[in-house]
Amino acid sequence: MKIVVLDGYTENPGDLSWDGFRQFGEVIVYDRTPKELILSRMDGAEVVFTNKVVITRKIIEASPALRFIGTLSTGYNTVDLEAADERQIPVSNIPSYSTQAVAQLTMALLLEICHHVGAHSAQVMAGKWSSCPDFCFWSYPSMELAGKTMGIIGYGNIGQAVARLAVAFGMNVIAYGHHGIKEELMTEHVRSVSLEELYKESDVISLHCPLTKENMAMIRKDSIAKMKDGVILLNTARGPLICEQDLKEALVSGKVSYAAMDVVETEPIPEDSPLLSAPNVLITPHIAWAAKETRQRLMDIAVENLSAYVHGKPIHVVNLKSKG
Repeated sequence: MKIVVLDGYTENPGDLSWDGFRQFGEVIVYDRTPKELILSRMDGAEVVFTNKVVITRKIIEASPALRFIGTLSTGYNTVDLEAADERQIPVSNIPSYSTQAVAQLTMALLLEICHHVGAHSAQVMAGKWSSCPDFCFWSYPSMELAGKTMGIIGYGNIGQAVARLAVAFGMNVIAYGHHGIKEELMTEHVRSVSLEELYKESDVISLHCPLTKENMAMIRKDSIAKMKDGVILLNTARGPLICEQDLKEALVSGKVSYAAMDVVETEPIPEDSPLLSAPNVLITPHIAWAAKETRQRLMDIAVENLSAYVHGKPIHVVNLKSKG
């Protein structure tokens, strides 16, 4: 069996191993695959794994040997599921591998806003503390999280993990889920609210929902207007949830005091992105999933997905009427 990984570099830049795949057949790993080489590299492959390389209907129809598609990600919008359905090709994703890592980065972004650790350390190294007449100094105001309200949009595994961390810092948590939130997930420190209530009551809003046609650019001028003055906005979910031009205007006006994100609308971020010229913005380059432990977990689940397919019982299937 021929197994092709179209863009393996970000998952494994050299510190992990693809050996788990090799027990099932010939494995060819490409660091990156440009559009014009997708078809030729998939030629004769029964199994293909992709992260960000888009597998379109045209590619699926032109790949007669293809029998299984695995994504090296939780998201699967890079694969034409309808075309895969028509060929009865299962598409398996990697669920719940990055929960703790994403929650951890979410709080890291928030804590950086609270204390500006990086900026203050840089000033110490530049000699500002050494020349200070006082025993301390600060260039930015600090903020306590205790007593503040965090609004979490999307209350799946990651949203719940963020809620636990926020509660540990003494925050009150309110949460919104598009399909509602089960009562057993609520505690004395976490309550379910409508989206309108969340906008109105939150000091910090953190996005943890999947991207759908319905919530594309859900954070835009009219929704921002419903938020508290000086709200902090965090996004470690999907970039297109935010209208970036509207966010920039809100940052300039002060309606949003700070925004911090690990994802943007177009990745890599274009040089003319409005966020790059906006004040009070922190942007990390989609690194929440990048810890070695997290990527190893992804690799292990990908091997499990392949093994399940080989044994005729595919798991984590995101298409077909009878999903595994």
